[in-house]
Amino acid sequence: MRPPIPQRARKGGGDISEHAKSLRILIFADQADWHVRALTDGFAAAGAEAAAVSLRRCGLRMMEEGARFLLPEPCAAPPDLAFVKTIAAGSFEEVTLRLGILHGLEAAGSAVVNSAPAIERCVDKAQTSLRLALAGLPTPPAWCVQSREAAAALVASEAAHGHELVLKPLFGAQGRGLLRLSDPAAVPEPEAVDGIWYLQRFVPPAEATFRDCRVLVSAGRAVAAMLREHEGWITNVHQGARCVGIPAEGRVAELAIAAAGAVGAYHAGVDLIRGPDGDWRILEVNSMPAWKGLQSVTPFPIAPILAADALALARRAAPVS
Repeated sequence: MRPPIPQRARKGGGDISEHAKSLRILIFADQADWHVRALTDGFAAAGAEAAAVSLRRCGLRMMEEGARFLLPEPCAAPPDLAFVKTIAAGSFEEVTLRLGILHGLEAAGSAVVNSAPAIERCVDKAQTSLRLALAGLPTPPAWCVQSREAAAALVASEAAHGHELVLKPLFGAQGRGLLRLSDPAAVPEPEAVDGIWYLQRFVPPAEATFRDCRVLVSAGRAVAAMLREHEGWITNVHQGARCVGIPAEGRVAELAIAAAGAVGAYHAGVDLIRGPDGDWRILEVNSMPAWKGLQSVTPFPIAPILAADALALARRAAPVS
């Protein structure tokens, strides 16, 4: 069954509210978009005030007497809770520093949602596939190689067995840069893929319409779910897919919860697809998921649940005496 909406998420009351008033909360995001506003309102509903800050504006200072996080006003002190909505793209060095700040905050005692290790496992599609496979969860076969020759050989081998492969950017999102491959000659050159070929076996649709499932997981339970339908095979909302709300229960909920656990994500958007055999498989796990499309087909507000769950984690990390 769909998990009940916590009273604290609806009304901002309960045993979290008093503790929430004293917490320093940051939302790491690069722009004050719909999601940031929804989260800010969600924290406010629980009696907490949150400020949005871009990780682009943060830094570290290391001295003999200790370390300090260089955070912009009004949040110069390390937060009790950091909710990571987005991490800006950048050079390898820039992204490493931004993740390093999250690692450091958690080491210093802040509750971080999601943690830097979970984010690293999810933004790297090869690492996600590896974690899912190690956990024994159903997921399409995938390969990650460092030469065009190896990628072309994989495409040829799979094509000989009647399979297509999907080339995905290792760090891509929102359905951008995907390419279906059955011809080895069509494998892109190294400069087009930054020297890394991540290939996942294409799962043919179970029905005439291309359709997959997004489940939003938070604190070990499935909060909301939807089907995404499209005439084309790329079913991301940003690519024009239609959203259809479904109960967050049954096999998709079970697999989504297990997938989030496999990558260590406290909350996640888990994408699943049902193959011609009727079985669901886990495609991807997003550690910084958008939920605007999901909200449009969900009859209760999602952001207050995410906020309340994050506050509960912070409360466990620093219990009130």
